[in-house]
Amino acid sequence: MTLDHLDQIELRGLRARGRHGVLPAERELGQEFVVDVVLGLDTGPAADGDDLSRTVDYGSLASRLVAVVEGEPVNLIETLAARLAAVCLQDATVAEAQVTVHKPSAPVPHPFTDVAVKIRRSRP
Repeated sequence: MTLDHLDQIELRGLRARGRHGVLPAERELGQEFVVDVVLGLDTGPAADGDDLSRTVDYGSLASRLVAVVEGEPVNLIETLAARLAAVCLQDATVAEAQVTVHKPSAPVPHPFTDVAVKIRRSRP
């Protein structure tokens, strides 16, 4: 199944400070990153039993995602997005994860609104 055919849980605008980037200043000073995740799963079992253990605890997920953003630096936000998607897929109920990493303070020498990488990963 694809994300379009699954139920979705969305967590948008999660903010955390990280030291990701290829420039020395990015590593030294750090900057804010904004993360959006859309999880594809079947929420039916959780809804039928009104049971949190049968769905994604998005509060816990948010903490795990923030730990990745605040953790080991990477050069590319593509790499960061892949690491975040892997965290999402650790939950056995999640079949697919779409992750967007926004880098609003990216070192772009022109006025811009946002730089973002969006990836979609699913269980093999």
